[in-house]
Amino acid sequence: MPSTTDPRQTYLQLAADGRILPRPGGERFWQLPEADMAQVGRDWLVSEYTFEADWPSWEMHPQADEFVYLLSGAVVLVLESHGGRQEIALKDRGAVVVPRGVWHTARVGTPSRMLHVTLGAGTQVRPA
Repeated sequence: MPSTTDPRQTYLQLAADGRILPRPGGERFWQLPEADMAQVGRDWLVSEYTFEADWPSWEMHPQADEFVYLLSGAVVLVLESHGGRQEIALKDRGAVVVPRGVWHTARVGTPSRMLHVTLGAGTQVRPA
């Protein structure tokens, strides 16, 4: 029987076999066993985050694009590639597809809620 899901509390793993698997969200997600994290990284993950401050790091997904959807608030996504930096302002609602291999971070103008869909395999992080 279908049930409701809050993507801030329960992330959704879109498995290659067509199943949608709930995963613990928030800090609980980052505490999953290494084998579980490896499996999640091979599939697409849908997650929602609330940001009240600039992201403390840059991230880059080498295996796939990332869909970033601003649900509320205001942010400036900063994308960095070989061609330089690009800033994309989003306010209230809007979406951006961050191409694979592009480093990105966000400056938060007002508290914001964002939905992310990404393939996590090989994700790299560096300090902002």
